[in-house]
Amino acid sequence: MAYFLKKSNLKRGIYLQIYESFYNPDKKETAHKSYKAIGYVQDLIDSGISDPIAYYSDVVAQMNIEAKRAKKDNEAKQIGESPESYLGYFLLQSIYDSLHVSNYLDLMQSVKGFRFRLSGLMEALIYSRVVDPCSKNRTCHDVLPKLYESYDLSYDQILDGVEYMGNEYEKIIEVFNHQVNLKYPLDTSTTYFDCTNFYFEIDKEDESRKKGPSKENRNEPIIGLGLLLDANQIPIGMKLYPGNESEKPVIRDVIKELKDRNQISGKTVQVADKGLNCAENIINALKNKDGYLFSKSVKQLPETEKTWVLLQDGYKKVIDSDGRLLYQIKECIDEFPYTYTDENGKKHTVRVKEKRVAIYNPKLAEKKKYEINKMVEKAMILKACQAKKSEFGECSKYVTFSCADQKGNAIDGKLKVAINRDAIDKDLKLAGYNLLVTSETKMKADDIYNTYHNLWRIEESFKVMKSYLDARPVFLQKTASIHGHFLICYLAVLLIRLLQFKVLENKYCTEKLINFIREFRVVKLEHNKYVNITSSSEFIKSLANELGLPITNYFLNESQIKMMLNYKL
Repeated sequence: MAYFLKKSNLKRGIYLQIYESFYNPDKKETAHKSYKAIGYVQDLIDSGISDPIAYYSDVVAQMNIEAKRAKKDNEAKQIGESPESYLGYFLLQSIYDSLHVSNYLDLMQSVKGFRFRLSGLMEALIYSRVVDPCSKNRTCHDVLPKLYESYDLSYDQILDGVEYMGNEYEKIIEVFNHQVNLKYPLDTSTTYFDCTNFYFEIDKEDESRKKGPSKENRNEPIIGLGLLLDANQIPIGMKLYPGNESEKPVIRDVIKELKDRNQISGKTVQVADKGLNCAENIINALKNKDGYLFSKSVKQLPETEKTWVLLQDGYKKVIDSDGRLLYQIKECIDEFPYTYTDENGKKHTVRVKEKRVAIYNPKLAEKKKYEINKMVEKAMILKACQAKKSEFGECSKYVTFSCADQKGNAIDGKLKVAINRDAIDKDLKLAGYNLLVTSETKMKADDIYNTYHNLWRIEESFKVMKSYLDARPVFLQKTASIHGHFLICYLAVLLIRLLQFKVLENKYCTEKLINFIREFRVVKLEHNKYVNITSSSEFIKSLANELGLPITNYFLNESQIKMMLNYKL
């Protein structure tokens, strides 16, 4: 079985469908059938997908990867139960045990009459989400039995537990915050906030999944997620909200709610990209004695500010230990006007004292120039092929379309395409430049740059959820169950961050830690002997020295494994 993207040339334009290819045993030949209708390319572009063919080609490629994995799993089942057991989760288990949340969770579930411990179910789902993120059904039948300490949970129990946790997700986060603060003191003198959303491959909206502005340019219903982190980027709060609520106003309420619930009195700095930069957010932040740090698109700046950014006077060079240029930076402090409309429709203009920091990053410039040149190259190919306007997608910003010559005379009624050199030159000129705007006027320019640069840590928390933990697709329907699913993802991120920043002192990147947790597996032999089937690496050798554990050994006995499972970080 395999999938492919079918492109049909119809009257309205190119129509996309995903087809399934399979072997027909009756006809003894390969057959095809429609798997999913996607829609017209132009409609998809209008919905926000700049290059639908490329986008859905990637979707199909991922579907084929999943199909191969499922086939492999089925083959393994036919041969017999896999002898492998996941063991790398012991690092997360050590942190979970050190937090001592079980007693509080037991009290919470005492009124429900569950025939399982909520704490046990929760940690089982967290470990499973990290080692092999998949549906709750597959988690129950395929993943849980492969954890070294298998958890005896039925599928119905998992669904009941996830629904309950979703109803109480804010209380559960409060419990974890309380216990985390006792073990690994949180720094809430300054907190950071950002938000994202997750789309659902459904047609109809419900009470929480609503159509709205998607971070991934999707037209499906979405759910919003706000994330609050302490000064060291440890998650301390999560808020889920309907996807049709605009982020710009909703973050004001979410920040206040999260701060009140977690009794945070320190300043919260909204560190975000240009998407959340608006007058209302800025003014509201200052009223609440909070702060902000945003980026502004240099391309959209007024000419006076753009000229200042591009003017080379005042830039300070920052170099590394080898004398290579890391970036150039300069700053200014001034009052800038912000205009907003109140609830009565009246416009107000407020002047705000801010620091603005201009940065030129040569690596970013190189990356941007490469992306621009690739789009120009694509535009030239499409021009040569006499492609339709709808096929140009994002690279259309570097071309002009017309049906007339320079004198204004019609040209055969055909679309004429010309490469827009002025637009290309303007973007190439701006490549590598960025402008940061902040309320923190007393902060040094380098500190502002480093703080914004650390936005990747906040965004990485979302990346961990979306990529490493496969927070979507979500195969749950009830709002409470969906909230419970995201709670599990949040807690997984929390444990990973505590491991990374508090225990291992940021010596190892997120990707390497997660890969170790997933790949550290053992196979049981006779006489309580196990074989470590994990591939050797410098990372594992370094981690073995750090922890003092025999994770590089080929043979392991039960006492050594118990030592890992009972390890106190």
